[in-house]
Amino acid sequence: MRAEMDAVNDKRPASRLEERRGGREVRGEAGAPERVLVIACGALAREISALIEANGFRHIDLTCLPAIWHNRPEKIAGGVRALIRENRGRYASIAVAYAECGTRGDLDKLCAEEGVARIPGPHCYAFYSGTEAFLARGDADMDAFFLTDFIARQFESFVIEPLGLDRHPELRDLYFGNYRRLVYLAQTEDAALEAKARGAAERLGLAYEKRVTGYGDLDAFVTAVRG
Repeated sequence: MRAEMDAVNDKRPASRLEERRGGREVRGEAGAPERVLVIACGALAREISALIEANGFRHIDLTCLPAIWHNRPEKIAGGVRALIRENRGRYASIAVAYAECGTRGDLDKLCAEEGVARIPGPHCYAFYSGTEAFLARGDADMDAFFLTDFIARQFESFVIEPLGLDRHPELRDLYFGNYRRLVYLAQTEDAALEAKARGAAERLGLAYEKRVTGYGDLDAFVTAVRG
């Protein structure tokens, strides 16, 4: 299986998921499992594909919008709607693996209009941590700048370059002066990624903290998808 990784621009389905309900396979025509499409942020492609692989699921297709839209949330709702309408006739159901992600309610509005569900949470930092636990921390994390595995891997292209810090490093404190810590929310135990996260903290002049979250609520979301 070829997972969509890193800065994803390809909209082709990347993987399939086989689901069991009550110990029996859910099947559509000709004995095949009913097909489900998960529309996701490209920043989640590696993790969703890992969950699919680990569970041996086969009947869910994964398609991703560009991960760089992490920095352009006004594009997300329209992109998701286009993929829903493009694919609706091909699938028994469609689910959205995007948190609210700064869309100012637009994503929830379109999901309601199109009759599809999305993973709950304001952003991926919350659902990786477990949204209830993340929100319960409240003010305790107000001084934290968060990284996930994906952002640690793509720190240069997703943080440094969009903010112009590669060209104007003197702007660092303007952007990050109100932060005190870089908190690395680790989906996996990976020494190379942890070294990147530590390097990111040093580059931003922040104290380093690591929390091993695994896949958090994303695991339950993927396994709960129904065809």
